[in-house]
Amino acid sequence: MKTPADLIVERCAECGVHVQPQAAAAIADIVEAMLAEPQNLSSVRDIDQAVWLHAVDSLSGLSVPAIARATGILDLGAGGGFPGLALAAALPDVPVTLVESEQRKADWLRRASAPFPNVRVVAERSETLAREEREAFPVACARAVGSLPVVMELASPLIAPGGHLVAWRGRRDADDTAAADAAAAELGLARTPDIDVTPIPGVSRYFSVWNKVAPAPDRYPRRPGMAAKRPIA
Repeated sequence: MKTPADLIVERCAECGVHVQPQAAAAIADIVEAMLAEPQNLSSVRDIDQAVWLHAVDSLSGLSVPAIARATGILDLGAGGGFPGLALAAALPDVPVTLVESEQRKADWLRRASAPFPNVRVVAERSETLAREEREAFPVACARAVGSLPVVMELASPLIAPGGHLVAWRGRRDADDTAAADAAAAELGLARTPDIDVTPIPGVSRYFSVWNKVAPAPDRYPRRPGMAAKRPIA
């Protein structure tokens, strides 16, 4: 019988992503601990399904050159730890910062990240962090955070010049894409080609990748909550 770690290695290989068995085992442990956590960190309760929907989906990000070659990664709205913890396990030499404003989730992330010296957990809003560590991160990742314009406003002030935003996305939405292009012009971001992946059979997935080509105006990000309440575009 295949273990969760075996499933991670095999499915990632099918997606063109190589994951070391030791890293896969560590990620499988995180998934199992997440499912056992009393607070509701995932609606998925089956371990094999969780491996697909969380671990493999996260690790498919290694197919994005900006992530595979990153010298530092920021995970916005880290929640249960995916993609950030999975990427940290697969890239042990890369510093990974997990941003999570909900204290209980941040506490979970601290416990789950204890085996990984390359992980830092920041328990505050990304808008606050942007005032403290502005344009400090080579790559920002966002998975299941919000619409593209919202993600872009939260991420751009944190991304270093020449860095990248990588957003996990589902089915393409023409309105969301048009709004993202309008937001990009305001936030110093430029679209690069989308990257299609199939980590989960039958589930649409692509990466929306943006390059930081100019500083974000000082007025961004706006105060906490405004990006979602009143999107730029």
